[in-house]
Amino acid sequence: MTDAPESELDWVLVLAPFRKDSDYIAAFLREQRVAVKAAKLDDDLELLLGQSPGIIAITHEALNASVVDRIGKHLVEQPDWSEVPIIVLLERSASISRIRNHLEHAWPAARLLFHTRPIKPLELVNAIQSNLLVRLRQRQVRDSIERERELRLELNHRIKNILASVTSIFRMTRRSAATVEDLSADFSSRLQALADVHSAVFEAGGEEVSFSAVVELTVSPYRSSGISRIAAHGPELVVNRDAATTIALCLHELITNAIKYGALSQAAGTVDLTWALDDSETGGRFLMSWVETGGPGVREPTRQGYGTRYIRSALGSLFGSPPEMTYAPAGFRCQATGPLSRITSADART
Repeated sequence: MTDAPESELDWVLVLAPFRKDSDYIAAFLREQRVAVKAAKLDDDLELLLGQSPGIIAITHEALNASVVDRIGKHLVEQPDWSEVPIIVLLERSASISRIRNHLEHAWPAARLLFHTRPIKPLELVNAIQSNLLVRLRQRQVRDSIERERELRLELNHRIKNILASVTSIFRMTRRSAATVEDLSADFSSRLQALADVHSAVFEAGGEEVSFSAVVELTVSPYRSSGISRIAAHGPELVVNRDAATTIALCLHELITNAIKYGALSQAAGTVDLTWALDDSETGGRFLMSWVETGGPGVREPTRQGYGTRYIRSALGSLFGSPPEMTYAPAGFRCQATGPLSRITSADART
């Protein structure tokens, strides 16, 4: 009959009140594995139209004023994508042009097809099968339109979120910048970090990305001659887009602070970045640790800069509790922990 699965095809409403025509038509269509329902009374018509038939097959005898009016109201209520095919079976002696003009006026939203009786069963089946495919294509167009609308809404939402992030980054960077040059450099690097992680998520082809890929992307610009003084290691897992963005920006701030004031400001300084999974509690727990060594002596600052404020706020929001920042003499440390479910589902581990 067709390459499309039966479950995807619409059903046919048959309106044929005389000479058991409806039973005959319905039985023949069912033999051809076409879903069909027949209306016996006006009450049946109201009920069956409410179930949204894909095609209406109607004989000349059923075209009374009440039926034409009810079908017309049903067609008016159809969504924009829907053009219901109506197969009209006319007696050979009927005035086809008059009936056509009348129905085209009464049912402007219909796809009208006229056949004269007697009609060969195979001809009727072919007409119905062809229009079932038409209905299937209409529904596919509808699904495409709805999907496009969803994508537009999602794109609008993401753009608003990105612009909000950019605005926040600029405002906080401006407050901590001493010169225009500092503002330009810091703001540009933070925007680049934001762009890099969005690119990573996009290239991953979905809403999740490998955590190690996020770390590698963030750390790689700070390698010199292929050597990195930031050692990063931990188990493989995937995190959602929001978590990837937040953690990447926080790592960028930690690296920036380490270069300006911490371990990476000294030739011998190094950073150990580790993450782990703790399965001792239900759902699992994620732990991330940033430990600096070999840098200058550390003292707790009297005023928090942009990076520190952002890290506390962002990781606190992501994990449900703020990170622990320790200004130890041997080097600065930052530890963050929270339920694994806040960044990825447990079955997303690879």
